[in-house]
Amino acid sequence: MLLAQLLDRAGTGVWAAACVLYFTFVIGLDAGQVGLLLGASGVAGIAGSPLAGHLADRFPVRSLLIGAHLLRLGTLCLMLVVTDFALLLLVVAVTHLGDRGAKTLEMLFATRVAGDRRATYQALSRSSANAGYALGAGLAAIGLAVGTRGAYQVLILADALSFLVVAALVWRTKEPRGRGLVVPPAGPAEAAGPAEAAGPAGPADGTGPAAAAAPAGRGPWRDRGYLRFVLLDIPMHLDDSILGIGIPLWLVGRTEAPHELIPAFLVVNTVLVVLLQLQVSARVETARQAAGAVALYGVATFACCALLAGAGAGGVWGASAALLAAAVLATAAELVRSVSSWELAVRLAPKEARASYLGVAGMAQSVQKSAGPLLLTGVVMAAGPAGWLALGTAVAGLSLVQRRSSLRRLDRLERLERTPPVPAASG
Repeated sequence: MLLAQLLDRAGTGVWAAACVLYFTFVIGLDAGQVGLLLGASGVAGIAGSPLAGHLADRFPVRSLLIGAHLLRLGTLCLMLVVTDFALLLLVVAVTHLGDRGAKTLEMLFATRVAGDRRATYQALSRSSANAGYALGAGLAAIGLAVGTRGAYQVLILADALSFLVVAALVWRTKEPRGRGLVVPPAGPAEAAGPAEAAGPAGPADGTGPAAAAAPAGRGPWRDRGYLRFVLLDIPMHLDDSILGIGIPLWLVGRTEAPHELIPAFLVVNTVLVVLLQLQVSARVETARQAAGAVALYGVATFACCALLAGAGAGGVWGASAALLAAAVLATAAELVRSVSSWELAVRLAPKEARASYLGVAGMAQSVQKSAGPLLLTGVVMAAGPAGWLALGTAVAGLSLVQRRSSLRRLDRLERLERTPPVPAASG
């Protein structure tokens, strides 16, 4: 699975680096059409996670994952021949739908295969994914340097080929019996998660035990406690947009730092994730530790935003140092989030419907990818340094809310486990 992830992300890195130029110089779209194309694909991607989770509760995850990869293979091949904008809009939207669905199914499948080594797998997954993105970006740079129509088409075929190889690797990976996700029993210090919780319904506010151990027939869309977790998890993914969009645009528009510094942000991110993800994951092994780590995410994000707010007043060297330090802090936030977010999503979901719940949880990242760039460019950076300070303060405050909400839910689950079941009344 790790090799499959590396190849998947390498192909995705190729496409991410080349798609805008392909649409502009090969297809001939203007900037407005490209923006609409990518915006619509982002919206379609939001639906991919819950759809994948819904299907995973009913069909084998491995078969669905192979199908998602083959869907992406087909739509990328169609891009080589489709030039009509309306058809291209549909093809790109379906591609991103399959992309987000594949990533959710990939994590569902990997969670089952990894079992009680889920945290370690998540760390290795992040490392291989970042290495794959870097490899893909490097391959794309070669094609972009050539710059011909044929070179762009070779890049698309390379991405499509990666999905074919990944589908074959998934097909060779054995899937554990049963469709439900396997989560190891939690110890007392971990405040056992909902996979082991069972008992009578709690308060009707959607935050009690009933919300965590949803009764039969109750789905994630009716579980207000879990939806609150997903909603609060959206700003806990903003590090992605800050690193990829916010820091480079702030460098160009508001600081005296050299533009040649921009590639260094990706290098810093990739190297630190590869070197440190396992160590960070080793410190976040339980649901309570994951909830506590959310607060660290808020601290790292606030510090990152504070550095960006002051970067414009530091001259060339001061701005360069502040921006590089901000990239390090954004990466630190990513390291924490990549472990805590998924661990809490698993532990706070009921065992009997975990796939559909995790599908909904996957929407947090998709929504951030669509709304995050707009938030940064249209609100935060438009407000100047004060915008960065406001963003950092908001994320730090919401991280504390998320931490408290998750711990209270875990406390209720722990009390529920200690409460003996009420015997049924005799007739």
